[in-house]
Amino acid sequence: MYKVTKEIYFCYGHRLLDYDGQCAHPHGHNGKIEIVLTAETLDKRGMVYDFGDIKEIIQKWVDSELDHKMILRKDDALIPVLKKLGEPYFEMMENPTAENLARLIFEYGKGKGLPISEVIFWETPNSSARYSG
Repeated sequence: MYKVTKEIYFCYGHRLLDYDGQCAHPHGHNGKIEIVLTAETLDKRGMVYDFGDIKEIIQKWVDSELDHKMILRKDDALIPVLKKLGEPYFEMMENPTAENLARLIFEYGKGKGLPISEVIFWETPNSSARYSG
């Protein structure tokens, strides 16, 4: 089995609803995404997938949808305020936890045809969540 990993970095803010702790308040992170792709065989170029193509697909989407935005659950009371102020935000069906962000990115990449086997989402340099479908 061959595996390649592409790292993508971005900045975002979030808060967690129905949570008793500091993360219930709006705050920010410098996130890192590790996208792991696997294949039984290599393509005619000798690759699982070209790193530049991974970047083009995932980085472009992260930059336009998540980077420097507040990522919030769809029923968060901050959304109407941000909308009124013209501030950038991204809505999720569930709490924007590291686990749910890992799944969001995994599903986006899979939907674009990438042979993703796992996404590791680093919320801080020493805290990560993994999703493998």
